This record gives sequence, C-alpha cells and structure tokens, in this order.
Amino acid sequence: MAQIEQRAMPNLWFRLMALEYSTRSKPALAVDMLNRAGICEGMNVLDFGCGPGRYTVPTASIVGSGGVVYALDIHPLAIRMVENKTRQRGLTNVRLICSSCATGLEFEMLDAVLLLDTLHDVEDKDAVLGEIRRVLKPNGRLLYKDHTLRGAQLITLMKSKGFRMVGEGEMLSFLKC
Repeated sequence: MAQIEQRAMPNLWFRLMALEYSTRSKPALAVDMLNRAGICEGMNVLDFGCGPGRYTVPTASIVGSGGVVYALDIHPLAIRMVENKTRQRGLTNVRLICSSCATGLEFEMLDAVLLLDTLHDVEDKDAVLGEIRRVLKPNGRLLYKDHTLRGAQLITLMKSKGFRMVGEGEMLSFLKC
C-alpha cells in the first residue's frame, strides 16, 4: 500500500492537544471503557492515531505480557511521548509505528483496532479503513469514537469498507465481515 500524503499537525498544536488530554483524561476511566469494549489480556491491538498515548498505555496494561499494542501516529512527537510513557511505566509490549496509514503489520494479525478521536483528522479515510480491515483478524473489532463523524454517514462509510456495527456505547464497536 502506498504511503498517504497527509501532513502532521504543527508541533505547537500537538503539544497543546497533549496538554489538554493530560488535564482531562483519567486513566482509570480509560481502563474501564476499554474493558467494557472487550479489550482483554493476551490481545494484539493497534491504537491507530495514538497521539500522546492516552489509550495506548492503559491498553498495554490490560493486554499484559501475552499481548502487544501497536501505537501508530503520523506525528514524531506522539511516538516520542508514547515511547517515554511506556519506558517510565516499564511496559515492554508496545511497538511504535510512525505513519499516516501503512502499518507494516502482517495480514489479519490483530484482535482489535482502536480508532479513537482520530478519523476526523484523516484525509484518506478509505485507505485508512482499508488498512485497518487488512490487519484485523476475521471478526476482529474496530472500536471507534469520534466527535464529528457519526450517525448514518459513519454507518454507511463503515459498511462500504466491510464493517458492521455490533455495539454502541461510549465507543462504537464494528466487526470485520
């Protein structure tokens, strides 16, 4: 798959976003939300658009040493922040990917993909959803949350890319079909 030409947000914007997330994010709430969404020990998960790691770190704690979390972001600062956070917490099950789309992962190797607060910034949604579908196992879950793309427009997009909605809540759950 060709690399998509998408630009990372300016460093200042990214740092401000990371600061905002750090002031309003509560790790215990993220763990609870991820548990309710079905993330569990031993899973292999991709955090697509991981940003400063507000879901990567809790996911890595949940999946434990038997699982792996792949943290992908277009922004080099995001990758450095996640690397620092995981090192500080002694997490060894996080793999970092600096990319706008291509994961470099094997076909159908993931149990779940987190696409949280990210899709609104993606220019080529078709390519990103295609890559996510490629790396998800059959019946793998795409867990989705975004403040802009919702409702019928979202359902139509997901259906056109080979996903069907199977659960609602704070995160929507789509199965690869």
